[in-house]
Amino acid sequence: MPLSTPGPRALRQTAGALGALALLALGAAPASADDPATGLVLGALAPVDGVKPGAEIQVPATFTNTGGAALGKVWMSYSVTRGLSHTAIPSNCLRYEVTSFDEAPSSSDLVCAFDQQIEPGVVYAPERPATLKALDHALHDELRVSVAAYDPAPTDGAADPVRGTGPAVKLVERPDEKPAAPGSARHDDWDAADVPVTTDNTADFQVTGARLRGRVGDTVDVQLKFTNAGPGWVLRASDGPATHVLVKMPAGTTVTKADGYCEKAGDGGYECGTSQRWVDEKRGETYAFRVRIDKAVAGAEGSVALTGESRPFDADKTNDTAAITLDVTGGSTGGSGSTGGGSASSAGGTGTTGGSGSTAGGSATGGTSGSASTGGATGGSDGGSDGGSASAASSAASSASGGNLANTGSGSVLPVAAAAAGAVVVGAGAIVVVRRRAGRQR
Repeated sequence: MPLSTPGPRALRQTAGALGALALLALGAAPASADDPATGLVLGALAPVDGVKPGAEIQVPATFTNTGGAALGKVWMSYSVTRGLSHTAIPSNCLRYEVTSFDEAPSSSDLVCAFDQQIEPGVVYAPERPATLKALDHALHDELRVSVAAYDPAPTDGAADPVRGTGPAVKLVERPDEKPAAPGSARHDDWDAADVPVTTDNTADFQVTGARLRGRVGDTVDVQLKFTNAGPGWVLRASDGPATHVLVKMPAGTTVTKADGYCEKAGDGGYECGTSQRWVDEKRGETYAFRVRIDKAVAGAEGSVALTGESRPFDADKTNDTAAITLDVTGGSTGGSGSTGGGSASSAGGTGTTGGSGSTAGGSATGGTSGSASTGGATGGSDGGSDGGSASAASSAASSASGGNLANTGSGSVLPVAAAAAGAVVVGAGAIVVVRRRAGRQR
């Protein structure tokens, strides 16, 4: 599904790896055999389940210096997603609020510095473990714990840090715990562990349909909605979308432009995803379509529905499906222009009606696809998923020539030239927006 692309993060990771290799090649001297190697290894951390909203959680993190020499300073950090918050922050710790970027959700990062001697072969832990609180919207959250011989403070998207006001904490030895074996460090000077935290909470996924109204030959704008009514937010473990929505338009209609997060399904409908792998409470997606009314079909009705993928947090199935109705009025106009943004009305719902992913227009050109759409259909007379830059160029050429290219016969040089120019512009735009893609959740 072209519904949540992991491109920017993959590019960032690749660039980082190449940069590290370049530094080594440019002058990092190889360590001699008698150089003491640094080694930091975290103790095992188990997943946390069954947390109640409002409850506090202790993080019993430990680590071992497996290198051949003592360290004069180490840092421990605790990064949590938005369903969790830090409590009782010591004065030797800084808290950073980090906004979401690429495919990473927003987080709150606590970085604690310990300026003391860390002997090799000894297990250490903070004298008071870090504590977290599960917020009212907590459901599926992620905790990342790390230890490093350097300051791991976040930089990308982080606000200015806030220093804790509680008493400073120090590291203490844990002589009863078995230290990590020498040489078992996965990295020279740091280690990290990801811990899933699950709260006993629910989230109600729901969809909202629409009413298509117009004469035969009209092309109307349709907005369908997916909403997470909460109370919990939902974070999927993979880089896929938070959910999938199936759309089937009523008989007697043709989709001329599909939303950028939707692609054709095998049954003639469309499968739609989300801009990110998470969805906040009271937020969701609006899927904008343009639909041509071809003929009046008695009782014609389409649907918008959540797929049958597992949602154990969502017990209410009554709002998982909504109707898309068709009301054909008057006689045929013989035209194919838009009837305007008010020709199709949403049947309600709590989600919003737009966002950076796509904008439904009331103009004759049928609106434009936004930069947050990273895949799927972005235009074209057949409304399919072969969109992208070529589809946008086709739309531009169609406007320039005064009609639908599919109905112009042999055509002329001007539409082809316009399409080529449009492809260049759209391609350049795609390169610009790949660096940082904000989700279009509304």
